[in-house]
Amino acid sequence: MASGGATAGGLRQGPGAGAARCPSPAPVPGPAGAEDDAEEPAETHLCVLWGAGCLGMAYYDTGDAAVHFMPDAPDLESLQLLQRVLDEINPRSVVTSAKQDENMTRFLGKLASQEHGEPKRPEIIFLPSVDFGLEISKQRLLSGSYSFIPDSMTTTEKILFLSSIIPFDCLLMVRALGGLLKFLGRRRIGVELEDYNVSVPILGFKKFVLTHLVSIDQDTYSVLQIFKSEAHPSVYKVASGLKEGLSLFGILNRCRCKWGEKLLRLWFTRPTHDLGELNSRLDVIQFFLLPQNLDMAQMLHRLLGHIKNVPLILKRMKLSHTKVSDWQVLYKTVYSALGLRDACRSLPQSIQLFRDIAQEFSDDLHHIASLIGKVVDFEGSLAANRFTVLPNIDPEIDEKKRRLVGLPSFLTEVARKELENLDCRIPSCSVIYIPLIGFLLSIPRLPSMVEASDFEIEGLDFMLRDAGERSRVGACRRGYNCGRGWGPRDAKPQREPLTQFLSEEKLHYRSARTKELDALLGDLHCDIRDQETLLMHQLQCQVLARAAVLTRVLDLASRLDVLLALASAARDYGYSRPRYSPRLFGVRIQNGRHPLMELCARTFVPNSAECGGDKGRVKVITGPNSSGKSIYLKQVGLITFMALVGSFVPAEEADIGAVDAIFTRIHSCESISLGLSTFMIDLNQQVAKAVNNATERSLVLIDEFGKGTNTVDGLALLAAVLRHWLALGPTCPHVFVATNFLSLVQLPLLPQGPLVQYLTMETCEDGNDLVFFYRVCEGVANASHASHTAAQARLPDKLIARGKEVSDLIRSGKPIKPLKELLKEKQMENCQTLVDKFLKLDLEDPNLDLDSFMSQEVLPAATTVL
Repeated sequence: MASGGATAGGLRQGPGAGAARCPSPAPVPGPAGAEDDAEEPAETHLCVLWGAGCLGMAYYDTGDAAVHFMPDAPDLESLQLLQRVLDEINPRSVVTSAKQDENMTRFLGKLASQEHGEPKRPEIIFLPSVDFGLEISKQRLLSGSYSFIPDSMTTTEKILFLSSIIPFDCLLMVRALGGLLKFLGRRRIGVELEDYNVSVPILGFKKFVLTHLVSIDQDTYSVLQIFKSEAHPSVYKVASGLKEGLSLFGILNRCRCKWGEKLLRLWFTRPTHDLGELNSRLDVIQFFLLPQNLDMAQMLHRLLGHIKNVPLILKRMKLSHTKVSDWQVLYKTVYSALGLRDACRSLPQSIQLFRDIAQEFSDDLHHIASLIGKVVDFEGSLAANRFTVLPNIDPEIDEKKRRLVGLPSFLTEVARKELENLDCRIPSCSVIYIPLIGFLLSIPRLPSMVEASDFEIEGLDFMLRDAGERSRVGACRRGYNCGRGWGPRDAKPQREPLTQFLSEEKLHYRSARTKELDALLGDLHCDIRDQETLLMHQLQCQVLARAAVLTRVLDLASRLDVLLALASAARDYGYSRPRYSPRLFGVRIQNGRHPLMELCARTFVPNSAECGGDKGRVKVITGPNSSGKSIYLKQVGLITFMALVGSFVPAEEADIGAVDAIFTRIHSCESISLGLSTFMIDLNQQVAKAVNNATERSLVLIDEFGKGTNTVDGLALLAAVLRHWLALGPTCPHVFVATNFLSLVQLPLLPQGPLVQYLTMETCEDGNDLVFFYRVCEGVANASHASHTAAQARLPDKLIARGKEVSDLIRSGKPIKPLKELLKEKQMENCQTLVDKFLKLDLEDPNLDLDSFMSQEVLPAATTVL
């Protein structure tokens, strides 16, 4: 708001009293704050079809506003592939056809009724089968409005463009895509509050596949501590969800951008045995581990810190909700991407990632950065809290801004001339400008002005406002054609009776000069904002037309971020590069370490492991409690997992064979809601999976299976499971089993042969103390040494000695005799009981039967005493 004023004694310049501010016209960028604005958690919505043994799927991710599709893939009637996808993406809703196969109906019924697992089970939505028609699905795909397709493309060119991305020969997938688009249009995901003509933003189509993947279930992720979520300790961040605790993901996640962290988590959920992909990751890590490349790695890591949430910005642009901070973030992101491109052009082009960044970060990035840098006035936008443009972009805007800057001094001169024509009783006046209202003459209210008729001044129109002004101004803000809500005193009321407008004892009038100013200058503020908004829209269109290169930047930058993070962890923790041997079924690890335990313990003893070939496929590990059996099992699983992710591993050497799955039975996941015992959970959820699904390429880790039930039954079941695998011969999986059931070896319950190898944790007895060396060696433990563990737990010495005595008697097959002290106490109690019975006896009772009393009471008690 500009104003100018004059007094009887001289000129005065300053804000006019009583002037009101006018809200900005939409769209107005929000305040510039933190670069990453708070956003709702991303959701996924999955559409799936199954038929003739094939599965077709597509899902929409609100995080990147992209549709992900999987080409038709074969799946069993148990729908294991679908379950893997559900475990990975955790969809908010699952959409399918109401006319569906019985297996799919049964599967979705179990999915909807599950009461454990994820905190929120997905919503199952059935759409009419007509919505999944092949032809109508193709039409939906081809007729959709996609910001990444240039408007200049003809219909034929658009069809060819989409055909190069989407395999239309995958019929189930195309039908799933059509059903997904129908669901998005009906539910209006993410645009529920927008006008109905605003469609759900789709910023790209991305292909995802689940081939060459290593099968790992959720129990394995939990017991190996690959992921571990904990409640956030800060009371201010409780609502923001969970944080990562001590886990493998936590110590390797050194990513600088959000999308790098997201990709690292994706790699962890998709371990692979694709040797080409794994070696390409290791090549990049090995390059950055060279001492001469440390400075380059740090420089690239700094640049990656400026790669922000581009999909969110593009989504806001699509909905015309762009903020000032979005332009700043996008500008930094694009210039950082150009810095990454220039750096990668100086790196060896033999590495695929460097070559892709150097080639695919095209000149479109420079064009986007140049446009934003030449058009957006960041300082002015921050000051005005809205989008503003730099000078010399639009001459008309520059002229209007020039007028607006010189408006206060000009209005001061107008006010001086108006004061000369006013009644001499009026000491001062000012001319003010209010956006959406215009120029007004403001004068102080005189003491004599009491009645409404006193406000009338000859040659001036006394201004009133009506109660409907706010609604009309609101309509103006929304762009509708409407009046200002102001008028002369004789104007007819439109909604409610007119009331006089008073502000800080000021009266407002229209004069001939203010009317001329309205006609000459117009509504400068709104005109400038309208024109700058138009320029912002044109700039958005330019950016959206090049959205494909921005999406590719995000993909490659996040990949570089992940590999730099893995290289940093490998440098700090002393990891080495694993080797892949496709002809080796199993793993060979030389002096391996547990990646988490070595960070928590003062010293850590490395151990080797070998399970390749046909020898020693089943390894039975015995040893005392706390000797390191469980750590050894987890260490083998974690090193194998890290190698299958494409990371360096904590070992001197590691040869990883063709591993297709990792199964574990290490920790019981108890739950009251399941209504199952601990042992039943072991069988149902862990051991049964391994028995039914493990192949000769699978790695199985079993720790203390059978201890949840009777000792004999648990031992028998453990032996039965191992004998089942041993009976498979060369197709037996690679099994590491740690147990305290020494009878498994002593009886013996397992067949002799090269498939079985016995290992133990090396210990040494030093008097009454047991020394742990935490080293694996061949052999069998001769005792469980439970008494030493009990002593460490500070149980009383008497109890420990008695337990050891009973254990030795049981092992030798001798009868167990009660302790002498306990026997003496028991005899005294029996004698006292016998005396009490005699004292209670009434010898004068005629019905007393002494023979019966002696045979039933006295003789049994005396026998017990003796």
